[in-house]
Amino acid sequence: MNTIHWFKFASPQNFYALAGRLWPWFAASAALLALIGLWVAFFVAPVDAQQGQCYRIIFVHVPASQMSMFIYVVMAAWAGFGLAFNTRLSCMMASALAPTGAGFTFLSLATGALWGKPMWGTWWVWDARLTSELILLFLYLGFLALQSAIDDPRRADKACAVLALVGVVNVPIIYFSVYWWNTLHQGASVSIKGSSMATPMLVGLVIMLLAFWMYAIAVVLLRVRCIILDRERHTEWVSQGEFVLQPVPSFPRRRESRMH
Repeated sequence: MNTIHWFKFASPQNFYALAGRLWPWFAASAALLALIGLWVAFFVAPVDAQQGQCYRIIFVHVPASQMSMFIYVVMAAWAGFGLAFNTRLSCMMASALAPTGAGFTFLSLATGALWGKPMWGTWWVWDARLTSELILLFLYLGFLALQSAIDDPRRADKACAVLALVGVVNVPIIYFSVYWWNTLHQGASVSIKGSSMATPMLVGLVIMLLAFWMYAIAVVLLRVRCIILDRERHTEWVSQGEFVLQPVPSFPRRRESRMH
């Protein structure tokens, strides 16, 4: 039985090749799951008795909110691992995760505002859940700004790792804010104890969450490939173009015959 040596993928060169093979499959899965999830959300799931049609925004809002928190934890873990063990790929993965996490956080806030207007009568309230989610967006943007402000990638990685590790304390505040304080934001409809949602609603929500997962993985893998090429551009395997397919060799030209 052949043993897969996973540690070899800690090398940026090997991980670049692996990511190139994997990201199209995750992208295709994301597209397929999103189509199925949206079809269930708009054409199968029933109308909510209290919120009417407005509740359907949860099929985007809830997955985006969950991904915004989870990606930050993963980003902080990669950054901390890179800070502790000085591994190049770990810092590259943290850098690749930050824009995707920021995008999901912005989507969470935007869809939350669209839902809040008809439900609460206002686009924004300084609610504990909303405020802590806004702080999460600032943490993502601060990570990206700090990375751009420091020219030396190594120094930038260390500074960003410290920021990510300090900011990770905000994630449990976001999640437990509805239990710790009296907030307008409703509690979780799905938990380990069960779900208060109708089965078609729950199925559509799970499918959309899987679609967001597949999308996040595909985008991060694609972005980390670009970061690897940029960070490793002075290495031999990048400078010699070993990361691209070799061109098809051309046929030798026939020599013109000469009349003697």
